[in-house]
Amino acid sequence: MNQIWFGLIAVAFAITAGYLISLIIELKKALRTVNDVLKTTEENLKPTLEEVQQTLRSLRNVSDDINEVTSDVKTLSGSVRDVGLSVKQVNNLIGNVASLTAIRASGVKAGLKVGLGVLMNNLFSKIGGNK
Repeated sequence: MNQIWFGLIAVAFAITAGYLISLIIELKKALRTVNDVLKTTEENLKPTLEEVQQTLRSLRNVSDDINEVTSDVKTLSGSVRDVGLSVKQVNNLIGNVASLTAIRASGVKAGLKVGLGVLMNNLFSKIGGNK
């Protein structure tokens, strides 16, 4: 009876060993397949990653260019603002000069009127013989 038990144990051990060996072989095949898939994926990802890096560099260049243009626009708008202020100051100055000229012209006109009036009075009074 012991021999039967030993025989059954030996058969069970042999079956288990065979199953484990076939399982190890299948696992080895699966690992090869996984390695092949990883290699293929890596080969396909390398060009994609390089393209992504080039795209990021291009975006960085575009961003730098936009920053430069923005800086130039800020400078331009500041210059336009300064020109506007200068034009406003010149306009105020011209307005002041025009006002002063009008005041002086008015003063000269009044002075000439009074002077001519006095001259005419004096001239007519001498002609008339009053003096």
